Amino acid sequence: MHSFEKRLAKRYEDGSNRSLSLFNESIDFFSNDYLGLSRATNNQPNVIYKGSTGSRLLSGNSIEAEQAELFLSQYFNSESALIFNSGYDANIGFFSSIPQKGDTVLYDSLIHASVRDGIRLSYADSYSFKHNNIEDLERKLKLAKGTVFVAVESLYSMDGDLAPLESISKICEENNALLIVDEAHAGGVLGENGKGLSYGLNVFARLFTFGKAFGLHGAAVLSSYKVKDYLINFARSFIYTTALPIDSYVRIKQVLDNKDLNNLRVSLNQNILFFRSLLNKDLVSDKNSPIQIIACPGIENAKKKCAKLQANGFAVKPILSPTVAEGSERIRICIHAFNTKEEIESLVNYLRS
Repeated sequence: MHSFEKRLAKRYEDGSNRSLSLFNESIDFFSNDYLGLSRATNNQPNVIYKGSTGSRLLSGNSIEAEQAELFLSQYFNSESALIFNSGYDANIGFFSSIPQKGDTVLYDSLIHASVRDGIRLSYADSYSFKHNNIEDLERKLKLAKGTVFVAVESLYSMDGDLAPLESISKICEENNALLIVDEAHAGGVLGENGKGLSYGLNVFARLFTFGKAFGLHGAAVLSSYKVKDYLINFARSFIYTTALPIDSYVRIKQVLDNKDLNNLRVSLNQNILFFRSLLNKDLVSDKNSPIQIIACPGIENAKKKCAKLQANGFAVKPILSPTVAEGSERIRICIHAFNTKEEIESLVNYLRS
């Protein structure tokens, strides 16, 4: 047996193997489509369905791409924006190229895998600090060398909790560290008009993805002109990949400029509040988070609880180790603007049983 086959066999043995599944007829309580925008039809005016034909540096650049980036920089009040094909590509490209040899990256211990993978590809030193722990971050900052980068998420997808961004931003300023905030799950949902929780703070770079609350695809790094120019020259996940199709850039502008987004956010917030009030128990997730975590320690326990919910028509998935620490398995409930009160009430009844 090859070594990779042994590793896979171990996953099957402990019951933590991942698999693809379909929930076409189930009630959605598991997707990142928080505002329901992915359900909108694409027969919008002025959308051009045309392939990109190559990378942005070859034949794939377009007026639509540059207009979308200009729009994003103005919308999020940033000097510049650079669109990548996904949040994974954006984090890989940024963290593998911007931090240099002799620099230090400090990252929250629960940061997304894409940030970890990007850091692993860089030549910088890197150390994690305890999740949302200001004191531990301060200790690590005192030991850091070179240019220091601090990487956090604003809303963490496995716990549904928020980073103390104002405190982190202040500490970074005091220590001349550069703060990078991944707004993937907060974008469109949290902050002023859904512009993220780092909006208005002193942040070196922000990452927004469009495949979650915005219901599209792609991502953008928002930062200075110099950072954008550097990424165009050195971020391999930008340089060596075919660009998004032209309609993706047009749709990004259209969706973010949608005047109905505030109404959808209101509906989402009402549903989150309703869910939490019915459950009537302490939750680790933030009261405003569309991600609400139900603890189910143990792989078999989490899988059994989820199977029961799935059998009763709810699209939910268990979060198992090693995605989360062993013994902290859970069910990740995603609340949406489109979920009805009846659906939420029925889900809670099954969660209690």
